[in-house]
Amino acid sequence: MTTRSIDRVIDANLNRLREALRLLEDIQRYIYDNRELSYAFKELRHKLTPLFDSKRLESRDIVNDVSKESTESEMQRTNIKALIAANFSRATESARVLEETFKLVDTSASATAKEIRYRLYNLEILVHKGLESE
Repeated sequence: MTTRSIDRVIDANLNRLREALRLLEDIQRYIYDNRELSYAFKELRHKLTPLFDSKRLESRDIVNDVSKESTESEMQRTNIKALIAANFSRATESARVLEETFKLVDTSASATAKEIRYRLYNLEILVHKGLESE
């Protein structure tokens, strides 16, 4: 295992987490007009910014990624609730991968990923309660 491979894992999961947070933020902002939840997702997304760096970007290798194709289930979302659930899963899984992988190279970044993961668990409860009241 090389530093480059660790950087690839980190880069992929930082991007995956940032994208999921943006989607959850935009749903709260544009579909539900929920300023507080929208801001909470935005704040988490901004906590990721210091974790990005150019050496991780340089490790990105999309051409040779052995699992870049989407599965059939990834291409189907039946409604907004399914979209939200899929992106909470994507976000929490990515945060967990980052938490564990950063332990190899940057314990401070690992702690940030852990904090984000636990905040996501709480946000998921709040969003789910809002969906139940629809």
